[in-house]
Amino acid sequence: MTSSAAVPQIKTKSHYVILDGLRGVASLMVVVFHLFEAYSGGVPQKQIINHGYLAVDFFFLLSGFVIAYAYDDRWEGGMGQWDFWKRRLVRLQPMIIIGGLVGASLLAFQHWSIFPKLGTATTWQVIGVLLLGFLMIPLRPSAEIRGWGEIYPLNGPQWSLFYEYIANFLYAVGLRKLSNRWLGGLVAVSAIALVWLLVRGPRGDVIGGWALDANGVQIGLTRVMFPFFAGVLLMRLGKRIKVGHGFWVCSLLLIAAFSLPRFGGTDRLWLNGLYEAACIILLFPLIVAIGAGEKDAKGPSVRIARFFGDLSYPLYITHYPLIYIYTGWVIDRKIPAAQGALVGVAVFVAAVAIAWAALKLVDEPVRRWLAGRVLARG
Repeated sequence: MTSSAAVPQIKTKSHYVILDGLRGVASLMVVVFHLFEAYSGGVPQKQIINHGYLAVDFFFLLSGFVIAYAYDDRWEGGMGQWDFWKRRLVRLQPMIIIGGLVGASLLAFQHWSIFPKLGTATTWQVIGVLLLGFLMIPLRPSAEIRGWGEIYPLNGPQWSLFYEYIANFLYAVGLRKLSNRWLGGLVAVSAIALVWLLVRGPRGDVIGGWALDANGVQIGLTRVMFPFFAGVLLMRLGKRIKVGHGFWVCSLLLIAAFSLPRFGGTDRLWLNGLYEAACIILLFPLIVAIGAGEKDAKGPSVRIARFFGDLSYPLYITHYPLIYIYTGWVIDRKIPAAQGALVGVAVFVAAVAIAWAALKLVDEPVRRWLAGRVLARG
């Protein structure tokens, strides 16, 4: 590895460490949500950690905030489109590739009845799906190899990165130029679309976005548009709320929001929709405003937040191949929750260990190398 003295140094801004830590807390909750999901029988009302999928909408909000913070003034300083995309690719693509490789390497352990197409998938099909995933090319339901209709069947959660890139594209090609007034209008319209999906839609929740069909694309775009551009607007407006022990306060708020039971049952789905709309439109921006109010905080909570923040993206993008195995095992073997709990804990620990190893052994070294070879030239 080239010494740091020989590598051109890329000027970067300081991080909002508390916000990074909250992303980590949300990632941990996603893993727990997916572990419990194996026991829900596909019935949302039975799901423990019922609203854990809202972590994705929280990620989108954080992403918009951080993108605006990191790049808004760089456009004014002469940064071009290619410079922007180089930075985004360096940040996101290494872990996307690692997540795909983890998914492909564990595919042999996922031959359960709930994945009906895996038994007939050929090696060449798997390689093709892997390479398309590296390039972020989504698959139609008829082309995927698992039988769940996922656009990235080796690593399901990659779907949210697909919509992350779409939001980044819209920001880069023109929406970044909107005044706060026009941006506020876009955010308002997006909020209306989100509420309509939640209250008038057939499910009463935002679950979906991972299938390349009309319904999946509608949900994916609706889920990303409001939180991402609300995050951009929130950063530009400079709204910050200073609260003592902000990291812990925000973490508890997030955990509570994700963990509350489903509202309204099966006959009043709109009640659950109202709850999720309130979380995405009101609570999550409040949490980000509080987290951003402690940018220069110090102490043990910041060290913990930094650890969780470093872990967040690798954990989110590498944990799900283990969940495929665990879910198939629970359902096919009819494992009760009490019996499967110990294995679930082991899966959680393994997911954290894989994420940490991927971060330290691959992601950070690769991004440092790319920063010196690619970004320094821009």
